[in-house]
Amino acid sequence: MRHVDFSPLYRSTVGFDRLFTILDSLAQPEGAQTYPPYNIERTGESTYRITMAVAGFSEDEIQIEAHRNQLKVTGEKGTEKSDENAETLYRGIASRAFERRFHLADFVEVSGASLKNGLLHIDLKREIPEEMKPRKIAVTSLSDNEAKQIEAKAAK
Repeated sequence: MRHVDFSPLYRSTVGFDRLFTILDSLAQPEGAQTYPPYNIERTGESTYRITMAVAGFSEDEIQIEAHRNQLKVTGEKGTEKSDENAETLYRGIASRAFERRFHLADFVEVSGASLKNGLLHIDLKREIPEEMKPRKIAVTSLSDNEAKQIEAKAAK
């Protein structure tokens, strides 16, 4: 896979270094990590859901950590207590530890998480602060008197 050099863009942009870092990290595969499988869904205009297949894990074996614009989900299987007389002939159910990281857009926060039927659902919501939302500016017309006063001040 090609590596894109963003260094020429650093000379003419300010504050976009985080974006270039994200783009650079997305270009590099995570060691072809495929476990556990997951879906990302849009559930509303500003709500999202990440669903991960974590069969065999319980609530206390999964940790979810949101820090700045990154979501980290880790799972570590505890020691299994099985019958001492039982002998495993074939192990096809994975019980390995995992770590998945997701880059979140600005103003996206985790609103909750639930585990049901082996699926971990992480609900996300994007809440843009009021001062960041677009606002309408009223356009007014100046009277002839006010326009002449402004022109007189500009001429001085």
